Amino acid sequence: MNILFIADIVGKPGRETVEKLLPALKNKYNIDFVIANAENSAGGFGITPKIAEFFFNLGVNVITMGNHIWDKKEIIEYLKTNPRILAAANFPLRVPGEKVYLGKIKNKNIAVFNLLGRVFMGNFQLVDCPFQAAERELENLKGKAEIIIVDIHAEATSEKLALGHFLDGKVGSVIGTHTHVSTTDLKILPKGTAYITDVGMTGPVDSILGVKKEIIINKFLTQMPERFEVAEGQTQLEGVIIQTKEGGGVEKLIRLQEFIPVYKKEES
Repeated sequence: MNILFIADIVGKPGRETVEKLLPALKNKYNIDFVIANAENSAGGFGITPKIAEFFFNLGVNVITMGNHIWDKKEIIEYLKTNPRILAAANFPLRVPGEKVYLGKIKNKNIAVFNLLGRVFMGNFQLVDCPFQAAERELENLKGKAEIIIVDIHAEATSEKLALGHFLDGKVGSVIGTHTHVSTTDLKILPKGTAYITDVGMTGPVDSILGVKKEIIINKFLTQMPERFEVAEGQTQLEGVIIQTKEGGGVEKLIRLQEFIPVYKKEES
């Protein structure tokens, strides 16, 4: 079967890109299951219940989040009632929201969970150890899922790669998110786990991590606070397709990058 993981969706441009491209991608690649990281889908910061439902109605099966999960306060109550949008499994136990999704694709059980990294992650350096949280969730999942996919939302490439090798042979895929810059190191690790350090971003191409370039450049030049705004123009959908074997292992990991060009109205 084929599982699509959509990279961090940024703002309205990212949402519209998913809306325009997802139906065709599902048909082209015979996609059976869709996971999307959508922690930046509401104006670049967080997600709202309305946006979450928008993605579910498009055919997204599971939404993973990250460090921006609490940016829109109205999502807190929604998390308590919808098991298809995930808080990081290494948040404190009292944090609202499901930490693991458990469902079925065809005749296989699938589990998805999200972890936050701690290196260079500001206040989130105080969350539980992602390695130990992963061990805890895998213990709980014993005998319950043939396919397990982990989203590691982290800044440091070393932390992501270390987690990939730590979970090699224990899960089907370890997919990195958060930096919004795709990496070319997609691979099958020695014990069979599919891995990529970062799947990239779904949103404006001519930007800095989805934000207007001028704002970010000025922030570096002046060190003054800036109000971030999502960029405009050409957009892209980045992600990976996870192709599984008959027994549930991973056969292949395929990097995906699809563009929507900007069409300028011709002057009369």
